[in-house]
Amino acid sequence: MIELVKGFPANVVALSASGELTKEDYEKVVAPAVQRALDQHDTVRLYYQIGPQFRGMELGAMWADTKVGMGHFLKWERIAVVTDIEWIKVSVTAFGFLMPAQVKVYPTAEAEAARQWISAT
Repeated sequence: MIELVKGFPANVVALSASGELTKEDYEKVVAPAVQRALDQHDTVRLYYQIGPQFRGMELGAMWADTKVGMGHFLKWERIAVVTDIEWIKVSVTAFGFLMPAQVKVYPTAEAEAARQWISAT
């Protein structure tokens, strides 16, 4: 499940993921939130908190994630991933350089630092 997290500037799409992510999570939550932000701003930032209860993604969710990310490829300005799940930290660190955005990974204990970085002007 993906939920929007409140308390961020309008150019930041803030998400919290837990359990198993579905295609519907992307279609009903992520894609509309990204589009709303892009309707108001030229670029968008992503704050993505992945909790310890995260169990993975359905195949359809992986494809939907790719469509959202690649569909707005040059519109991403900053991406902050907050998690203590080791394989996610390693994956984001290993492949983050492929994104045109600045990408940083934070442990959950540093979520406030991630919020400050993603929200900074």
